[in-house]
Amino acid sequence: MSTNTLEIKDLHVSVEGKEILKGINLTIKSGEFHAIMGPNGTGKSTLASAIMGHPSYEVTSGSILLNGEEVLEMEVDERARAGLFLAMQYPSEISGVTTSDFLRSSINARREEGDEISLMKFIKEMDGALEELEIDKNMAQRYLNEGFSGGEKKRNEILQMKLLNPAIAVLDEIDSGLDIDALRIVSDAVNNIREESNIGCLIITHYQRLLNYIKPDFVHVIMQGRIVKSGGVELAERLEKDGYEWIKEELGIEDETVGQNA
Repeated sequence: MSTNTLEIKDLHVSVEGKEILKGINLTIKSGEFHAIMGPNGTGKSTLASAIMGHPSYEVTSGSILLNGEEVLEMEVDERARAGLFLAMQYPSEISGVTTSDFLRSSINARREEGDEISLMKFIKEMDGALEELEIDKNMAQRYLNEGFSGGEKKRNEILQMKLLNPAIAVLDEIDSGLDIDALRIVSDAVNNIREESNIGCLIITHYQRLLNYIKPDFVHVIMQGRIVKSGGVELAERLEKDGYEWIKEELGIEDETVGQNA
């Protein structure tokens, strides 16, 4: 089983001239699940966008290495082919492209020419994943995310993650907009992927409730565009109980959002 490592070193990111991330350092290895938590406006989703190369986010300094190779020199599609995956907080609707065609094309994009997945194998794998996520099989023939509910979009993101089998996955607030049943189904699917593969994962969330279902190995708190505290699952449990004020008091932080100074 291959071992992969994503290293984020002193990452600084700006949007429209405003610095959002101010020196993020984080290493994620195969088999490790890391959770990033923090109040609104502290840079969590900016980190996800920077990893995947969103054009609106300018990396002003630092590096992102996947197995020693500089990710920042890769185009977005090259990052995906290399094994990075982002489950988006707000997935886009793509008219004219069915979910099934999108998934099969995405799988083949990560394979060598001549080693494309056969139609029968793809259908078998997709049908099994649809059943696991309790997704209506008719959804595979609908245009990607078009007219999907919020819950359907989030399940579709995890469907992609399961079929693509990335090296490192970033889950950007996959729990937002999910009711308790959908949260359980999505979490169970992520845990099954975790058991079946050697995937490394970065989970971005506001709420400890997701981490009741998907247990992280490490928990990091981000404020003012930096990771200010790290620990185990007990850190998330204390945040659920006591909020973020104790961290702000402990570190002398008056405003946790980006653009502020301690």
